[in-house]
Amino acid sequence: MAKGEDIQSRLSGFAVQVMVLCDRLPRTFAGKHIGEQLFRSGTACAANYAEARGAESRNDFIHKLGIVRKELNETLVWLDLVAKRGMVGDETVAPTRMECDELCRIVSASRKTAELNQRQGR
Repeated sequence: MAKGEDIQSRLSGFAVQVMVLCDRLPRTFAGKHIGEQLFRSGTACAANYAEARGAESRNDFIHKLGIVRKELNETLVWLDLVAKRGMVGDETVAPTRMECDELCRIVSASRKTAELNQRQGR
């Protein structure tokens, strides 16, 4: 398996989870608005990580991982709003939220490692 492929696969799977969740949101004004925002941020993570894997430099890689982390953090906010509003059942949103949280931690750790390696000249 190529370096980063496991995370890429998880991010792609997460994007699918988000798409399924968005399809289950109510067709109300709030449901549509949150659904569109959640869809954008939740699916952007996988695409931005693919961009990071093709980075032109270590700085570019670190920067793009930061974008992935920002998109994941935004997705967490939308998932929290969905849960707090009760727009879908907790059994639907909880696993997606847990995966998002885990991916945030993984991407943050990867970025910290890349920054440390850069400082140490590796």
